[in-house]
Amino acid sequence: MSKIETPIQVQKEGYTPYEEVDKEQLQRDIDAIKKTIKVTEEDFQHLLKLERWGKFASYGGFALIALVAILNSFDSGLSLFDFWFFGIIGAFLIGVGNVARWSNVTHPILHGAYDKVPNIPHRYTKAGFAAGKRRYIDWLDWIKPDAWAYEHNIMHHYHLGELDDPDNVEKNLEWLHKKNIPMWMKYAVIYIFAGFWKILYYAPNTLRILKNKDAKVQKLRETQQLEYSPFTKSGRELWREYYLPYGLFQFVFLPLLFLPFGWSAVGTAFGFLVLGEIFANLHSFLVIVPNHSAEDIYQFETAHKSQGEYYLRQIMGSVNYNTGTDLIDFLHGFLNYQIEHHLFPNMPSSYYQKMQPIVKDICKKHNLEYRQESVFKRILMTLDLMVGKTKVLRVEGV
Repeated sequence: MSKIETPIQVQKEGYTPYEEVDKEQLQRDIDAIKKTIKVTEEDFQHLLKLERWGKFASYGGFALIALVAILNSFDSGLSLFDFWFFGIIGAFLIGVGNVARWSNVTHPILHGAYDKVPNIPHRYTKAGFAAGKRRYIDWLDWIKPDAWAYEHNIMHHYHLGELDDPDNVEKNLEWLHKKNIPMWMKYAVIYIFAGFWKILYYAPNTLRILKNKDAKVQKLRETQQLEYSPFTKSGRELWREYYLPYGLFQFVFLPLLFLPFGWSAVGTAFGFLVLGEIFANLHSFLVIVPNHSAEDIYQFETAHKSQGEYYLRQIMGSVNYNTGTDLIDFLHGFLNYQIEHHLFPNMPSSYYQKMQPIVKDICKKHNLEYRQESVFKRILMTLDLMVGKTKVLRVEGV
């Protein structure tokens, strides 16, 4: 594995240096919080509320798209402005619902956040959610649930900021940094990529990581690379298990429901569903990617050596966005509490608002920087990192 060609940088002034942080005490402080977490029916009801909001956005968006598609097939007097306005609103809601299924529902459930709720239905547990055929009911997307769970829950969380972190932005885009093209063109590549990143990055990358896990278990030397071609073994699996199930349902089956109203209606529905998918990609890119990537975020050359050091890296390698009401947090996918999430990955979403001031106090006690800024400011900082305009912070020898 190649090292990122980034010079070692010192930590920010005003905060306790990495090597001087009392990691054993930090571990005791964080572990003490864990003992206070008691998951109840109330937390489960909070999840169901977020799930209802996501379904309302999805169904409402599809209803608007259906209305536009049907009316457009007749001489309804619908103006061009009305046509685009209601269709775009519908596509936007489709995107919100898509992100909600992933970040507000799938994400915490696959971390096992609600497994300890008394008498919880099996389909809301880590073992039951989106498992087998329930994938088509619980979370049908470009990404296969078990592949994403391993890529995210294991490789990302336990290797945060390391070269083994599959979501290490600087490492993944080193090829773009080295391209001898104008800076505006690099930004353009990222803008286009953001609109399709679940298809181009998450689906094939989660498959690659899962295949590498299998190879490691079987002690095979060959590591899996990204494959998109349906004419290769891995590429066929990508199309058969990842691309086709969601793609055929979302962009073939749903548009064909409008065939009784003519091909014009089918085309209209298809166009706005594609737009909804682009909105979902942009929305998820906005709230996911900046969580661990910018010039003020730390990355590490070695693996953590203790639980206390693990906790320290979750704080130094993460950033929160603005937080507040359930609606604000819902629109952020509850990823605006990224520091708390990485410290307590199997904690229900309903706990984040309560835990935030406690985690802030611990950071203050240990003189650690607790980053929290607008998601829009953070995405601009992330874009600068992605094109190679800025570099991440590193701690020497760590």
